[in-house]
Amino acid sequence: MALKNNNNTSARTFKHLSSYERGSIFSLLREGYSQSAIAKKLGRNRSTISREIKRGTTLQKRSDLSEYEVYFPETGQAAYDKNRLNCGKKSKVLQVEAFLLYAEEKLLKDKWSPDAVVGRARLTMSKSEMVCTKTLYKYIDQRLLKVRNMDLMLKLHRKPKKSVSRVNKRILGESIDSRPKIVEDRKEFGHWEIDTVIGKKSGDQALLTLTERKSRQHLILPLASKCSEAVDNAMTELKIKFGSLFVHLFKSITADNGSEFSGLNNHDINIYYAHPYSAWERGTNERHNGLIRRFIPKGTAIKDLTQSQIERIQNWCNSLPRKILGYRTPEEIFTYEVQQINYIN
Repeated sequence: MALKNNNNTSARTFKHLSSYERGSIFSLLREGYSQSAIAKKLGRNRSTISREIKRGTTLQKRSDLSEYEVYFPETGQAAYDKNRLNCGKKSKVLQVEAFLLYAEEKLLKDKWSPDAVVGRARLTMSKSEMVCTKTLYKYIDQRLLKVRNMDLMLKLHRKPKKSVSRVNKRILGESIDSRPKIVEDRKEFGHWEIDTVIGKKSGDQALLTLTERKSRQHLILPLASKCSEAVDNAMTELKIKFGSLFVHLFKSITADNGSEFSGLNNHDINIYYAHPYSAWERGTNERHNGLIRRFIPKGTAIKDLTQSQIERIQNWCNSLPRKILGYRTPEEIFTYEVQQINYIN
């Protein structure tokens, strides 16, 4: 029994006439073959032969100045070559110059990815005014922009790690298994993931990072050290900053089992602890910490960073359009949610 072909697209069987076939058409016409007979002899559709004869036919004059039409394979080939030059999709570089200038600024100055540039532009530009992500990458490769591949967001290539037997680590409080489904689904605003970012391994300060799961808003707070007391002080500062909004903004926090998060339960927030050695359970925060590493590579002294530098990195993270947010920014989503809270209250 013949196997069923699951490919919905039929194979393309059409191919263009060759110069040899054009010569055969010329010879067969001179021998008096009809177009149908020529098509049958060459294994071609009659309309293909008819169109070719029409393209390659020219007007000639006899010695008595009377006119007649005759097919020449050279004429047919010349017409074919001319038509081929006009085939294919044409470059839109000149038509989308404004978009390319916009892309250069966002890629070089704001460090956006090509996908973020294209996705954000689609919110205000028509298709005729811009190009797709694949074409933008192609233009970069063709050096049609000032941007080079080395200017783009880093693409991480991780080697698979060998399985390592680990000693069981104590969970500090309520397990992530108890976290409500509404938090997992990201349908409700106010649920965060938390972690710390270190620079040098010793004698340095640290950064506390919190990422809101629905809006992807990312907060970066300096810590005097990576300890529970410093984290507690940072959370107290957030309470002071947001005032009465704090209880609406921070409904829950998901943390790992680092000792620096042992005192989070002191702030009247639902705290859930991920399983030991399961960083993917706080994937949103981990991803954002990866963005921070673009500006603060491992080994960089956190204590040498100024508050304005930390805020600049935070603002960059929150003003980067995200595909998952419909190319809106975390700041836009976060601001909207805060406005909704103020409206209700």
